[in-house]
Amino acid sequence: MIPRDRDPEGRPRNRRPRDAFGRPLPHDAEGVERVPDDYAPSAAEALSEARRLLGEGRPFHAHEVFEGRWKNSPAGERELWQGLAQICVGLTHLQRGNRRGAAALLARGADRVEGYGVPYEEVARTARTLGDTDAGAAVAAIRDLLDGPGL
Repeated sequence: MIPRDRDPEGRPRNRRPRDAFGRPLPHDAEGVERVPDDYAPSAAEALSEARRLLGEGRPFHAHEVFEGRWKNSPAGERELWQGLAQICVGLTHLQRGNRRGAAALLARGADRVEGYGVPYEEVARTARTLGDTDAGAAVAAIRDLLDGPGL
């Protein structure tokens, strides 16, 4: 049995390399660059980096960026960043062919972000419609909304 990866404080961490869709690879495989566990971006940095990753078709990694912001944001913003992270995980499920999981996470994320007003209401509306959409088109739709006015 391989011991579980842990950080210096003893919390579980998965140090296995991942592919572009966020799937774990064997420990000795070459994966894509990952977002560091201690990444703590500002709001502007998180949006910019997530847009870049979505533009590259890498919503799993965009989710990790939003998760970094969620864990380090003021309490009043946490639902927003968690919701954006969930939407990106929903997009990841679409890429992996899991439409049911995608629809559930897209809806859960939409519920969290819609209360933050314009433009997040549009992000939420769009996320709810993407469960049966082509993965590439769905990723592009969310990326385009996150690149819009007011963000």
